[in-house]
Amino acid sequence: MRGRRRRLILDEEEDPLGGVANLFDAAMVFAVALLIALVMSASVPELLNPTADVTIVKNPGKENMQVIIKKGQEIKVMNMTEELAGGQGHKLGTAYRLETGEVIYIPDNAT
Repeated sequence: MRGRRRRLILDEEEDPLGGVANLFDAAMVFAVALLIALVMSASVPELLNPTADVTIVKNPGKENMQVIIKKGQEIKVMNMTEELAGGQGHKLGTAYRLETGEVIYIPDNAT
């Protein structure tokens, strides 16, 4: 009986790549934690909220300006181009720039 038990223990082989799966799992948890920390450090936790709407302007006024719009779970990235928009429309109101740099929009009364 003693010899048979010893043979069973010796026949059992360890998988040399068995620990790699655990390392992959740990790396994935670390990557997700890093992404969450990055979003929180940018002071935009709304990006993690699936119902929040967020608009971000990167590099405002420069050639490589981007507008990132998140509505719910849909994210759109718009890049600045040299094309001009045009068409027919009507006046909605008036915008004033104050001495402090603030802009105030006053809509026209729809009568």
